[in-house]
Amino acid sequence: MTPTAANADKFTFGLWTVGYNGTDPFGGPTRAPLDVVHVVEKLAEIGAYGLTFHDDDLFAFGSTEAERRAQIDRLKGALAAAGLTVPMVTTNLFSQPVFKDGGFTSNDRAVRRFAVRKVLRQLELGIELGAKTLVMWGGREGAEYDSAKDIRLALDRYREAVNFLGDYVLSQGWDIRFAIEPKPNEPRGDILLPTVGHALAFINELDHPELVGLNPEVGHEQMAGLNFASSIAQALWHGKLFHIDLNGQRGIKYDQDLVFGHGDLHNAFALVDLLENGGLNGGPAYDGPRHFDYKPSRTEDENGVWESAKANIRTYLLLKERAAAFRADPEVKDALATAKLDQLAQSTFAPGETAADIKADRTAWEDFDAASYFNAKGFGFVRLQQLATEHLLGARA
Repeated sequence: MTPTAANADKFTFGLWTVGYNGTDPFGGPTRAPLDVVHVVEKLAEIGAYGLTFHDDDLFAFGSTEAERRAQIDRLKGALAAAGLTVPMVTTNLFSQPVFKDGGFTSNDRAVRRFAVRKVLRQLELGIELGAKTLVMWGGREGAEYDSAKDIRLALDRYREAVNFLGDYVLSQGWDIRFAIEPKPNEPRGDILLPTVGHALAFINELDHPELVGLNPEVGHEQMAGLNFASSIAQALWHGKLFHIDLNGQRGIKYDQDLVFGHGDLHNAFALVDLLENGGLNGGPAYDGPRHFDYKPSRTEDENGVWESAKANIRTYLLLKERAAAFRADPEVKDALATAKLDQLAQSTFAPGETAADIKADRTAWEDFDAASYFNAKGFGFVRLQQLATEHLLGARA
């Protein structure tokens, strides 16, 4: 049985994803550009919930206000006809030459002011279209040479810009939040806020941290050699998973933007299990859009573009089915008990317990048999992972 996408799945695609024309640093386009109305219609056909876009995806950089408004009106008409939403927008502060040293953190003050104005325009458009999130990917916020950028001052300017935008949203009473998208490198040699952990630390220094969360991407964390599911778990722990970008990545290399699951399938399984089933007590851990930030391979024609878009949805839904079966399996429940996951949910200390109390508890030291853990009392983690593997392969009902 082929799983079918439902509106409740909230599958969304960027206009820049399916609209990617195949250009890379070593070769030009392999596909013709796609019109936004056509994209909306095709996404509706495959069961998508919404469309996201950078400003420059919808209208060319430097467009007149009349040209800009014409494209916005065409998009709004297509969305209304297809029943799609725009849950997120973002701003391109990386493609044009003016942003070669960044937007918010450029050494050039005039460029920083231009970048803020550009974001304000896209923020206001997002509100017009009903977006709830504005993603900020600082792809040019960084450097290649240590002496070229005072990182402390750059972070001051980064914070200044985000605080300014937050103040504006609060002054307007708008229902929209910001989500920082970390990435360690590419196109800059080193990008500011390179991982989920760096971004969380930055958010804590803002005037309105409640307005700012994260938009982690599979490939970006894996480019830094990190476990994406673990990073998402930490983002959830902080209450900062405002949006998520799903794709595939095969190891520490350039940003591949493969179809979701076409990389570390085990980690994709763990991620879907986390997003859909939460912890031991079950229940969804995340209710926002499942956004596919991938690029159809430059080897594909337009038919391949839509086949790859469908592949993202199908892989996610299949993993969702497998994760539900994994959670319902009695042998998995037994393995989880052996792994003592239930004990991890318990506080280490009794209510009101003090250092004096734990020092007086002989079972915590004097009578505790540490030697009994040698060659005994295994946690069975390998068995648990094998059960996950077998469910992933469809070897268990």
